[in-house]
Amino acid sequence: MCSICGWQLKRNESLDPEQLSSMSKAMLHRGPDFSGEFIDQNKGIALSHNRLSIIDLSSAGQQPMISDDGSTVLVYNGELYNFIELRSQLEKLGHQFHSQTDSEVILRSFIQWGITCVNHFDGMFAFAVWSAKSNKLFLARDQMGMKPLYYSEFPNGGGFIFASEIKAFLKLPHFNSQINKSSLQQFLEFGYIFDEHETSIKNIYKLPPGHFLEVNKGKPGSPESYSSPYLPQQEINGSIHDREKSMYNALIKVIDQHLIADVPVGLLLSGGLDSSIIAAIAARNNKITTLSMGFSESLVDERSYARLVSKYIGSNHIELEISPNEILDNIEEVIWCFDDLFSDWGTLSTRLLYKKCREMGIKVVLVGEGSDEIFGGYPSFETITNNFRPLLWKLFQLYRHYAGRRYGWTFPKFYSIMKTYLAQSGFNLFHAIRLFESRNQLPNNYVMKVDKASMSVSVEARTPFLDRRITELAYQIPGSDLLKKGTNKYILRSMSEQYSLLPKEITDRPKYGASIAASWMDDSIDFREYSKKILFARDGWVDQLGLRNALESYFSGEKQGYSFPHAISIFNNLSWRLLLLNLWSKKYLSETGSFN
Repeated sequence: MCSICGWQLKRNESLDPEQLSSMSKAMLHRGPDFSGEFIDQNKGIALSHNRLSIIDLSSAGQQPMISDDGSTVLVYNGELYNFIELRSQLEKLGHQFHSQTDSEVILRSFIQWGITCVNHFDGMFAFAVWSAKSNKLFLARDQMGMKPLYYSEFPNGGGFIFASEIKAFLKLPHFNSQINKSSLQQFLEFGYIFDEHETSIKNIYKLPPGHFLEVNKGKPGSPESYSSPYLPQQEINGSIHDREKSMYNALIKVIDQHLIADVPVGLLLSGGLDSSIIAAIAARNNKITTLSMGFSESLVDERSYARLVSKYIGSNHIELEISPNEILDNIEEVIWCFDDLFSDWGTLSTRLLYKKCREMGIKVVLVGEGSDEIFGGYPSFETITNNFRPLLWKLFQLYRHYAGRRYGWTFPKFYSIMKTYLAQSGFNLFHAIRLFESRNQLPNNYVMKVDKASMSVSVEARTPFLDRRITELAYQIPGSDLLKKGTNKYILRSMSEQYSLLPKEITDRPKYGASIAASWMDDSIDFREYSKKILFARDGWVDQLGLRNALESYFSGEKQGYSFPHAISIFNNLSWRLLLLNLWSKKYLSETGSFN
């Protein structure tokens, strides 16, 4: 795990090594164990890498990693879970290895197969490979977008730059960061930017999941898709018990591989179904450490369920309590970790938990993100698909669900995306929703939370449910086997019972989710007063967006929101997003509070 950055310039452009160093230092938290650079002035290529040592802690795993003949250079961020099998395959093809790392497997896979090597990988990754033979730079990102990769171009077409985090671009003296208006509208309505390419800042783009990009003489081509595990596959034949067996066996293999590390590993355990399944399977042949958190001054507390699971599977269990004041004390520091705009409050709370893990010496954690999106765990899957309204009305209701029961400016864009997904899925609305969840929500919201929160404190978070082998298997399961007998994620619940993985109290437990930040905005006096101070500052976004009257009525206790069809309906959610926007703007924008 690490951060990567670099650039390829056009011919006759000169490299400034200090700028590369500044970009790399801005992301040192992602890899504090070793930093390395590769610069070729004649070719106009510069690559940098910060290493978080997880597998093969020796110097043999340092990057940039250069091939034996010096013609190929790799910088890589992520983990390749099937690297042992691939290494064996490459050795049979004549490759000789100098380390035990998965990084060298990626390098030699590229040498063997070119950019099509990505089709052999099961893991989370974002990497760049420089090929001196072709004078081209290749970038790729994993199928589920678990690792971020951003890129831009120098002014006047001078070259191409990329980085694991947006903050690296801010270190370039020529870079003028301005808000992307379309992205801002998406953030205010959805709480994140659902566009596959755009980011919060003009002229910075993200490489979409499952895509690669070829850069020639400092000029990028268009991102090309190399994998679409989300498209409908042929459904698995046999009974539902056969499907459960296939899923169980796949999870065993995937989770066992996710536990491979040369450093201590822990598992985040909320007490919900998803993290509990991962912990139960991991505990089959291992003594594992599980960690959970609770929240003071809030009715949201799942620790009793986590304790129940821990006792059942026999884990070493640790609890941590988070208070509103701890969030306040860390919020402005954490904003620097957000990078792109998204409003998942869990970035703040889980960062504290990851930080505690690091203090205990745990460098790797397994988390349960992704299950709801691929196994149909949200109410929208059932309520939207099962009503008998016309399709346009269903999509509008789905939009209102995502946008917090508001109607705003982004419905036309959302509608266009959903029409594309409907066409790709044979007009199966259940699967079209899964496509939106997988392609738009996960990589730009929940997965981003996991990556930013963990890497900000130098901890690697792994998400077994988002392994390609699990997602592709999940998409072969029809919606009727996921929404069955009045419950969601039925196949996971039934699998857990069939193999006695968990107590019945957990397998029967409905999904529970709540925004602590929203409740604190209403109930915590200190948090509320702090938010008011930031929100109503005269240089802030409340006035820029014309929302002062609405929020003043909320904070005075008069209104919790406006009823449909007004554009704003849930004021505590809106206040939280605006709070983050104001704090983020001061750190990331050259001119705050402006659409210019």
